[in-house]
Order: sequence, then structure tokens, then C-alpha cells
Amino acid sequence: MVNKVLRVGDSAAVTLPKQTLKEMGIMIGDKVVVTYLPEEQEIVIKPLKKPAGQVSDRVARLTTSFIDHYRDVLKELAK
Repeated sequence: MVNKVLRVGDSAAVTLPKQTLKEMGIMIGDKVVVTYLPEEQEIVIKPLKKPAGQVSDRVARLTTSFIDHYRDVLKELAK
């Protein structure tokens, strides 16, 4: 795939196909690490690993919200 380097202010940007983002597990707004390998003349983009606590905190908040919202239904299902 051939992409164009775009001007973004004083910087540059290259777009990534939606499928590539999905395969890499990257979403819009995620932080990535960009590394230039001069000997290979390659640019490597890797997702920045999120600290486990951030993911766990979000899952805990979502779980609590789910339980609060569906408490009565969950009680009936538990019977």
C-alpha cells in the first residue's frame, strides 16, 4: 500500500488503514511508540502498552456500572 505524507502544522502524518489499526489493536487516540531504524530505513509503529492498573480500573468501573444498572435482573437470574 502506498500512502502520502501529509502536513499537520509543523509536523507530518501518514494515515493507517482501518484494518491495520484493528490488527494492531490500536484505536484513534491511543498512544504509539514510533521508532526509526536508519540501517533498514524503516519506521516502526508499536502500541504503547497500557499499565495494567489503567485497564483494570476501567473494567472495574464498567462492571460496577453494569451491576448497578441490571441489579434486579441479575438477582432474578441468580435464583
